[in-house]
Amino acid sequence: MSSPGDPLDELAIPDGTTVEEHDIVTDSDVLIGSNSTIEFGIRSRTIAAGERVSFGRHLEVDNDCRLDMLCEIDDSLLVGSDAYIGARCHIGGALLVSGDLDIGDDVEIDEGFETNGWIHTRNPVPALVFYFIVLSQFLRFGEAEKAEEFASAISPDDVDQRPPLVVPKGAKISDDAWRVSTPATIGNDCRLHGNIRAESILVGTETTIFGSLRARDDITVGSETVIIGDVTTRNGTVTLHAGTEVRGDISCRDLVVHDGADVHGSLRAKGEMKLIRKADPQTDDTESDSTASEHTPESAAKTEPQETHSTDR
Repeated sequence: MSSPGDPLDELAIPDGTTVEEHDIVTDSDVLIGSNSTIEFGIRSRTIAAGERVSFGRHLEVDNDCRLDMLCEIDDSLLVGSDAYIGARCHIGGALLVSGDLDIGDDVEIDEGFETNGWIHTRNPVPALVFYFIVLSQFLRFGEAEKAEEFASAISPDDVDQRPPLVVPKGAKISDDAWRVSTPATIGNDCRLHGNIRAESILVGTETTIFGSLRARDDITVGSETVIIGDVTTRNGTVTLHAGTEVRGDISCRDLVVHDGADVHGSLRAKGEMKLIRKADPQTDDTESDSTASEHTPESAAKTEPQETHSTDR
């Protein structure tokens, strides 16, 4: 279980992230927890990976790339600045580095390497991973002010502070599915391929997911987002905001549908099914009406799960 303040305690996908030709493409940094498997290629600003991370395709990094020991890359690694490669890593293609290269013992590079800077042979500690370790310890002990001072001290003033793409420990990500044992948060204006499997799921606005959503707890889908697949939760509430389109079935404990959401399949809820209509501009009440097979907890225990077909909910 992740400790409080652990930066790897969820799958976090920042705004604007896309999957293009089997590559995850983002303008942000990428932070990957240990023992994860990423079958996509990655194109990003920086990458920092923990121990025993496996990449199924090539990596293209605009700035620094930092890999801890025993990482595997099936294809080439292209780095726009400095590279830090831990001991016993394996690169199945070429390693091309525009800056300096720090490299640990027993690193295997199948197609050779080229660097324009200095080469240091040692066992480097990935600086970005170290940064998150220190920061998480401050947060763990409730030292929020010290954490903020630490982050400000080591970050240049001109650095664009965009949220990173975070992959938690032990994740398995592929064209088939993004599988994590933590909550998942997906930002706005993303375009992803693969089913999402997580503890809970929060999807932003104007995002398209070519796959289903499945979680143990709550699933919330933002406005103008399209889910091309089913939405299923075992114990939680599914909430669909206005403009959401789900091209599949919904199965959950409770269901909340805002007026304007569009569901192409069936709706199944063990408990309450509620429609939230648009508020009257002259009132502050955001829930002006509730319909669609609404049950109290008492009646839900005595009633079979309800099924409603809808094309414009």
